Amino acid sequence: MTVGTKMHQTLASLEGAAADLKTYALETQDQSAKKMFNDLNRQLENICQSLRGRVNYTEKEEPQYKME
Repeated sequence: MTVGTKMHQTLASLEGAAADLKTYALETQDQSAKKMFNDLNRQLENICQSLRGRVNYTEKEEPQYKME
């Protein structure tokens, strides 16, 4: 498994976790839990954005890592 493949898998996993947290926030009535889920979702979305930038940079510098 290449570095590119691993980064794409990690990004997909993090995006899935962020989506799950958003769903939990929408489904709960507990305002404290809703805030926690939304805060965690924002943190994960920021991490995803950073990793996506790194993936794009890596693919530009090392075209063999590009996923089609």
